Amino acid sequence: MSDSLQQMSIFAKVVVSGSLSAAGRELGLSPAVVSRSLSALEARLGTRLIHRTTRSLHLTDEGAAYYESCTRILDEIEEAEAMAAAGRDEPRGVLKVALPASFGHQHIAPLVPQFAARYPKLRIALSLSDRRVNVIDEGFDLAVRIAELEDSSLAARKLAPNRRVVCASPDYLRRHGTPRTPQELTKHSFLVANWGDGSFAMTLEYRGPVGKQGEVRVTGKYACDNWEVLREWALAGLGVALKSTWDVRPQLEDGSLVPLCPGYTFDTDVAIYAVYPHRRHLPAKTRAFVDFLVESFGPEPYWDLPPAKHLKPRIKARAAPQTG
Repeated sequence: MSDSLQQMSIFAKVVVSGSLSAAGRELGLSPAVVSRSLSALEARLGTRLIHRTTRSLHLTDEGAAYYESCTRILDEIEEAEAMAAAGRDEPRGVLKVALPASFGHQHIAPLVPQFAARYPKLRIALSLSDRRVNVIDEGFDLAVRIAELEDSSLAARKLAPNRRVVCASPDYLRRHGTPRTPQELTKHSFLVANWGDGSFAMTLEYRGPVGKQGEVRVTGKYACDNWEVLREWALAGLGVALKSTWDVRPQLEDGSLVPLCPGYTFDTDVAIYAVYPHRRHLPAKTRAFVDFLVESFGPEPYWDLPPAKHLKPRIKARAAPQTG
């Protein structure tokens, strides 16, 4: 490894480990060697990257920007070396994926054993949370998002549509009546998806017969930032909920939840995406996982298929690539 790449590697390890001595232990170098390398790098660049005291290290603004570039370059070098060593584009290393909690639990985590059998040289780390992670700053290879995409700093690939339905339990409808149009929803108690703003209201965008579009403001007494909780509350008769079909397909089929407002669709611009950092050459591990999810869900995801075909996909595990 050239001196500049070695200095970059040592600098990145110092940032991750939080101290010169810890970085030295991981790299098999003395703290003095690590310190000299860091000083030489700063001298070559003509700027201070890290403020160092006897107790702590803090990145400068220049250091933070340089660290982001370093990790991208070092990751690409590692990927290139892995491909060259294997003689082919074989995914390997650690794949770190951020997933929405409920969707990830129901529809992605069960696929991991099949994916792992196909790519045995990968290590896989999933983070299931409904918070919006910063893919780059938190070091994720990719994230799955169910949203309208706005962040142009990330590349994206659509995995599946996210069809939604307004629904309620039969018990709730017996007590409060059945709304037939979005406007009638304003008279009902809505279970609000609250993402930290403290509100008990939300706006529903809809498309109706003959392409009619509009929006309606709904309110309620119960709010939560977890989709599974909202589903359980709807089943318990606490109110009307806007739910994705991937989350409530079994309940719609068995009648424990009833779809409302026939002929209307809601939040049609929202879809399920894989998002990942822009790179000239997408790492093989990231590409493999995204391709696998697209293959698993298909053009029409299994949770939206007619009842006779509504089965989770059974993907045959490919034989592990042979190494020569």
